Amino acid sequence: MIIEPRMRGFICLTAHPKGCEQNVKNQIEYVKSKGKINGPKRVLVIGASTGFGLASRITSAFGSDAATIGVFFEKEPSEGKTASPGWYNSAAFEVEAQKAGLYAKSINGDAFSNEVKQQTIDMIKADLGQVDLIIYSLASPVRQHPVTGVLHRSTLKPIGNTFTNKTVDFHTGNVTQVSIEPANQEDIDKTVVVMGGEDWAMWIDEMKNAGVLAEGATTIAYSYIGPEVTEAVYRKGTIGRAKDHLEATAFEITEKLKDINGKGYVSVNKALVTQASSAIPVIPLYISLLYKIMKAEGIHEGCIEQIQRLFAERLYTDNAVPTDEKGRIRIDDWEMRTDVQEKIAKLWVESTTETLVELGDLAGYKQDFLNLFGFGFDGVDYQADTNEMLMVPSINK
Repeated sequence: MIIEPRMRGFICLTAHPKGCEQNVKNQIEYVKSKGKINGPKRVLVIGASTGFGLASRITSAFGSDAATIGVFFEKEPSEGKTASPGWYNSAAFEVEAQKAGLYAKSINGDAFSNEVKQQTIDMIKADLGQVDLIIYSLASPVRQHPVTGVLHRSTLKPIGNTFTNKTVDFHTGNVTQVSIEPANQEDIDKTVVVMGGEDWAMWIDEMKNAGVLAEGATTIAYSYIGPEVTEAVYRKGTIGRAKDHLEATAFEITEKLKDINGKGYVSVNKALVTQASSAIPVIPLYISLLYKIMKAEGIHEGCIEQIQRLFAERLYTDNAVPTDEKGRIRIDDWEMRTDVQEKIAKLWVESTTETLVELGDLAGYKQDFLNLFGFGFDGVDYQADTNEMLMVPSINK
């Protein structure tokens, strides 16, 4: 079939297998261009199919020659309907890993469930014995609790007061005011259940009890802090409460792993275009201004540049892992530079539908958004007949 982008609001309903393959290949080439990292050899990535999770899997495999198991929850293709982009990303990753002689297997299912945890542990036992790095990179708005069976939904709301500020529709470039009503306690509690650290801790507990964590194993979850302009709706809102819980969980995990000299960390990463961030009011406008400034300064990074730097310059050096006063790894350091944030604050005030074309990088935002779904890559013939029924080798044998 000829596959074209079909948009509905902040979602693209189609994904291009060849474009997703090109995206994965581009990331692999970047990691290889930066040289080898004396890093992990047996890696589990929970949330491995897109964004920071995919970048972590690629960096582990092609930076450190690691064997990788990836867990994700993606839509498979059916005749005439494309899979979700993470499915095609994972298929392309496995093919490239096999070409390079690297072990790579994947599990498609609900990572919050006990069944997927057990399936993953069984695979580790059978194929790798133990793992020395566990990346936790889930970004789901919904979680069915494995103990209670209750379905919890997260919300993106401020706490205390109604939040009003600018946002942009990145499809049209229209800058408008948006207001979000404050959360109640139930909103906060549910968001913490979905996006906090409980499931991460459950994974580590199950794996430790099963004996599949290697001596000195490290586990990392990804978080975000962001600037003052977004903090009312993000870091000081419901999501921020969940991130606080996630960060506290890192210390609890470190305590639990003391007997195997293991460590739990949270890495605070920079703002990037993702399916999740595109749906958050205010964030698209902030990112379009941020991109413009960081590109002008020569310090712009995508997911793969961020994670390669995290591995090469933070996690796997001869020195202790550097953290901030709250024990977090900060790879958002370039985004949060004082000069960068001062420029954004100034541009924010000046941003309107008319001025954003010059002040921001909406074109870059749109390009990155299309790239998420495999569209807009050089070297891909988007007019060619394409097989949508591409399978992930280790899942569909």
